[in-house]
Amino acid sequence: RVVFFTPTPATIMTDPGVADRTYVGPMTPELVEQILQKERPDAILPTMGGQTGLNLAKNLAETGVLDKYGIELIGAKLPSIDRAEDRELFKQAMDRIGLKCAKSATASTVDEALAIAADIGKYPLIIRPAFTLGGSGGGIAYNIDEFKEIVSGGLAASMTTQILVEQSLLGWKEFEMEVMRDLNDNCMIVCSIENVDPMGVHTGDSITVAPSQTLTDKELQRLRDASLAIIREMGVECGGSNVQMAINPDDGEMVIIEMNPRVSRSSALASKATGFPIAKMAAKLAVGYTLDQIANDITLKTPASFEPSIDYVVTKVPRFAFEKFPGSKAELSTMMKSVGEVMAMGRTWQESFQKALRGLETGLDGWDLPKGYKRLPKDQLLYKLRVPNPDRIVILNQAMEDGLTNDDIFSMTKIDPWWLSQMRDLHETKIWAKTKKLNELTFEEFSGLKKKGFSDSQIARYTGTTSKQVRERRYALNVIPAFKRVDTCAAEFEANTPYMYSTYDGSSECSPTTGRKVLILGGGPNRIGQGIEFDYCCCHASFSLRNQGFETIMMNCNPETVSTDYDTSTRLYFEPVTLEDVLNVIEAERPEGIIVQFGGQTPLKLAMDLEKALKERPVAAASGNGNTCIWGTSPESIDQAEDRDRWMDLLNKLNIRQPAGGSARSETEAFEKANKLGYPVMIRPSYVLGGRAMEILYNNDDLKRYVTHAVEVDPERPVLIDKYLDRAVEMDVDALCDKNGNVVIAGVMEHIEQAGIHSGDSACSLPTQTISPAVLEVIKSWTAKIAKELKVIGLINVQFAVQDDVPYIIEANPRASRTVPFVAKAVGHPIAKYASLLMSGKTLQEINFTEEPHPPHVAVKEVVLPFSKFPGADTLLGPEMRSTGEVMGIDKTFAAAFAKAQIAAGQKLPKHGKVFLSVADKHKKDVVAIARDLGNLGFGLVATSGTAKYLRDTGVPCEMVLKIQEGRPSIMDLMKNHEINLVMMTSTSDEADLRDGKELRRLALSMGMPTVTTVAGMRATTAALHAMRSGPLVQVPLQDYFPDYYDDSLTLMMK
Repeated sequence: RVVFFTPTPATIMTDPGVADRTYVGPMTPELVEQILQKERPDAILPTMGGQTGLNLAKNLAETGVLDKYGIELIGAKLPSIDRAEDRELFKQAMDRIGLKCAKSATASTVDEALAIAADIGKYPLIIRPAFTLGGSGGGIAYNIDEFKEIVSGGLAASMTTQILVEQSLLGWKEFEMEVMRDLNDNCMIVCSIENVDPMGVHTGDSITVAPSQTLTDKELQRLRDASLAIIREMGVECGGSNVQMAINPDDGEMVIIEMNPRVSRSSALASKATGFPIAKMAAKLAVGYTLDQIANDITLKTPASFEPSIDYVVTKVPRFAFEKFPGSKAELSTMMKSVGEVMAMGRTWQESFQKALRGLETGLDGWDLPKGYKRLPKDQLLYKLRVPNPDRIVILNQAMEDGLTNDDIFSMTKIDPWWLSQMRDLHETKIWAKTKKLNELTFEEFSGLKKKGFSDSQIARYTGTTSKQVRERRYALNVIPAFKRVDTCAAEFEANTPYMYSTYDGSSECSPTTGRKVLILGGGPNRIGQGIEFDYCCCHASFSLRNQGFETIMMNCNPETVSTDYDTSTRLYFEPVTLEDVLNVIEAERPEGIIVQFGGQTPLKLAMDLEKALKERPVAAASGNGNTCIWGTSPESIDQAEDRDRWMDLLNKLNIRQPAGGSARSETEAFEKANKLGYPVMIRPSYVLGGRAMEILYNNDDLKRYVTHAVEVDPERPVLIDKYLDRAVEMDVDALCDKNGNVVIAGVMEHIEQAGIHSGDSACSLPTQTISPAVLEVIKSWTAKIAKELKVIGLINVQFAVQDDVPYIIEANPRASRTVPFVAKAVGHPIAKYASLLMSGKTLQEINFTEEPHPPHVAVKEVVLPFSKFPGADTLLGPEMRSTGEVMGIDKTFAAAFAKAQIAAGQKLPKHGKVFLSVADKHKKDVVAIARDLGNLGFGLVATSGTAKYLRDTGVPCEMVLKIQEGRPSIMDLMKNHEINLVMMTSTSDEADLRDGKELRRLALSMGMPTVTTVAGMRATTAALHAMRSGPLVQVPLQDYFPDYYDDSLTLMMK
């Protein structure tokens, strides 16, 4: 019997059909104890939930909760967790087995840290907090001022207020080993991983390669022996661990960096790289199995104790989003800053490297300078080679073009000469290819380019042709990819699991069938605006269609997802989701249908070109049922919803109200439109996801800055300009539509933050809380009209704004939206599954979903923002999305559900103390009732002069405090002295106030102080504080909310 607990709705694991009991809520020790008391489990497995799981387990063990209920820790015992996570204990353990750590010592105060720095005697120094994830709170200090700042942040970030101050190993080579051990002391190495970037860059931000490429066999054996000694010394009895080590390239000296006694981010990568499911095996080992008792899923002949052997190369490349955080330095260090990653496989490193780069979707189609690249002057080029940054891999390309030698580049980057020699070969191959004409390329020459990973679009650019011409020439020469199997055994045994990757080296191992097949296109790398919510939808499509007898073929390149597990679909193609690669898989598999609706913007952007390519060169379905085509809503309808002019025509035809607006195809036209509408206006490029480059503009100066710095405006790339609806409430509607035009609303959500805050950054409630029944009826009616007019088959998401009880439509997306998993958990219906069944030809009547669900409880979704990773960025929310995750609270009342969601998102709401209030003049009237409520709850109120005077004049007692620019002691001093427990502030347009506000929000963030920046958020937070005062929050499993929930496709998958 299995009980799950996590606050994240966007995962398969929180579907009610997966575990016996599923709790969705904040992971606090108090609520975990409440669940333990109710469920009385025999054991807790803490090693699957990252650092959160380990830290919670440690807390429960140390406070006696586990002893109180007789619960055992499995997978990793408390001493093992302590030895691995406590920096001093780890160092002592390494000493016992004769392994070296970097010269270091632990500190619990800034003064202690300074003493250690003096003892080590040389900057730069590395700061590593204990018990944190992704290097949070850590960094590299090059001088004493930076050192004090990073140490303060690290101590605050550490659960045990402990940091390690370590000598710098910058420039050393970094390696990781994934290790497994069972109760009988059988140990094995799953995989070695090498970082292309040297030490000094967090491994999550580095390009990594498996297996390691630059070690001799003797060196690899040394790392392997050390890893096995470490897992034994640390006492990890059963499960997986990740060991990180550094090697000095000058003399081969080896130093152990750290060890994670749990499944980690690298474990997920190693699992996908080898086909060895580390988490699954670790779970079995934790309940008592031994490695020799567990069968290898892929070969079915070998036990899990056989170490994976791979005859291909895997490359992982991180994806960054620094453009979303203006003010933060676009530089990399020991604190992880990437928001996603891609992985690619090839027979050579060059092939997998170039495939990974084109899978990133950042404008690269291989290792090349991207379109529109602005070449750096020499001084900037050299600086960016020396200082690790997210663009360094592209900058290496310019360096070679500009004539720098490998020795020059090595001296600045410390990237191993082997990697540089591989890149140099690609660079020289590119120069050669530019001398060739496409029709002159022989079979051998063309094959040679493809074996090195060059894409059709790269070859087109070099030869002055088009991708289509390259593809046709490739077909004519019979240069087509072979699809190889990932088999864990380098082809020593027959593989039973069709887990495929493409290569132009060798013969194909793909054995296509003649069954009814569906190709599902995944979402590529996680990024802001497109995360695991879309992967959740892809997985549900695969589960449900497999259950209907279809063979599902998943295509994706993201190693962090469930869709790229080899047993989620009938066949998995681990490939970049680009037109070239998708057409290759279609040619090999010949499916009946292709689903582009679930993977976010990635497959949608391909839809029109894909449909065109399939019309020009039809592919007969292997089943004999016609030709391959796109299932669900047509690409034409998707384009109609995205194209501004066609969209406005549709709304006018249906008589649906929208904010006044239009599109501009030049700067002059943009100024004309904005002034005709009247400021403020909302402006954004067309065809974006996640509000990229979206802003609210208040005057012509704002617009001039926008068209100068943010986007280029031209006929090919129009911008959309709308009248901004100030003080409006935004809403999201998810609905399903079948082939007969029947529409059922799945869920209507009301955003907490006002319109103008990106929907992906706003909390929302289902059901709505303040919208009148009349307005709700209008919104539902408009949603149905649009779905019918666009001939939607599957899902549609429509966004509205309601201003003074008058609804306006903002946009419609005839696809799965990021709200789908939340709505599914809130209403108890697997709506992504329903959508896939509708696309396969079923009707809403046939799947028995004919009425909008009306749950008796309230669900609140809140976002998780990564500001702590981006020092210097303002935490004020706006129309550009910046959240990287989401959590959910569910309860009988909105107030309790909102409280749960806030706590789960990391807002530590206080039960008493002082609240700082500072609001713009336009919000003062709104904040009076909030302030009065806070006072009635016993909170002391502190406000700056304008807000304090207004509150006092309305009879609300309030203490006045100086603004930063007004003198001392100011509000900043009070915050630093821990006299403020909650910050509530809105932004004004006054420059000094804006500066103050940004500084205060950054300070609050660094001190872990809950901060609310909208009036609606203040109202909801006050309600949450009421709920917390009225009694303890209570966790109820989803199965009790939805006793009739049954998903036969999930049940099938769980078997």
